[in-house]
Amino acid sequence: MIHKAVSQDGIVEANYSLLISEERIQDRLAEMGREIGEKFNGKNPILIGVLNGGFVFLADLIRYIDTDCEIDFIRISSYGNEKESSGHIKVLKPLSADIKGRHVIVVEDIVDSGLSVQFLLQMLSAFGPASLETATLLRKKMRAKVDVPVEYVGFDIEDKFVIGYGLDENQVKRNLRSIYVVE
Repeated sequence: MIHKAVSQDGIVEANYSLLISEERIQDRLAEMGREIGEKFNGKNPILIGVLNGGFVFLADLIRYIDTDCEIDFIRISSYGNEKESSGHIKVLKPLSADIKGRHVIVVEDIVDSGLSVQFLLQMLSAFGPASLETATLLRKKMRAKVDVPVEYVGFDIEDKFVIGYGLDENQVKRNLRSIYVVE
């Protein structure tokens, strides 16, 4: 991947510590993309990005998938402007595509409690997909309130508040190319 050298020093705060570098993220996405491409070769899967946080992950991930695939987006809210999930989930932007009989991969930025993924999988399964899987960039296993299947995991992380690479703090910092812990 070609990047122009643009400093992000002006948006990295003093209380941020690097957790996962841009290079590690891209290396892991290449592995995940190869795995998805091999499994769904010739099956034209549809990847459903969960907005807003999942869009950066999805945009990079699909470039590593070496088979035709489609994308769509859904937007739900369980956080509002808080750092912890409220557990109450609202659909803010419904799915546009018809997924009946399709191979579907839900692409989420982070799975912590599992409640959002559980909600999405239950809702999407009602549309009759041929298969339904989940890919997440980050997973906090110790925060799980429900056991949900996550077939593709970028990184398992500790229970810390993280930002960057699509993850936000009050709707900003999504544009950081690496992932940081907010101390």
